[in-house]
Amino acid sequence: MKKWLVSIVTFVVCFLPMASAFAADGGKGGAAAGWIALAAGIGLGIAAFGGALGQGKAASSALEGIARNPEASGRLFLPLILGLALIESLVIYAFVIALQLVGKI
Repeated sequence: MKKWLVSIVTFVVCFLPMASAFAADGGKGGAAAGWIALAAGIGLGIAAFGGALGQGKAASSALEGIARNPEASGRLFLPLILGLALIESLVIYAFVIALQLVGKI
C-alpha cells in the first residue's frame, strides 16, 4: 500500500505542474483555457506513466524468457523491439493530441 501511495504522490508532484506551465497563456482563453491545459497535462502524465509501465513489463517478460531459454533470444528480440516501439507510439500520440488541445486555446 505504501508503494502505491508513493507512486501516486510522485505522479502528482511530477505531472500536475506541467499543466500550469501550459496554462500560462496571458489570459486570452479564459477559464476554459485553464481546463484544457490541465487536461493536456494530466493526459500526458497518464500516457507517460502507462507507457513506462507497459515498457517495463514487456522488457521484464522478454528478459525472463531469455533467462529461461537463452537460445530463444534471437526470436524474442524482434517482437520485443516492435512491442516497445508500438507502446512508445501511443505515448507520442497522446503528446500530439495534447499539443493540439493546447493549440486551440
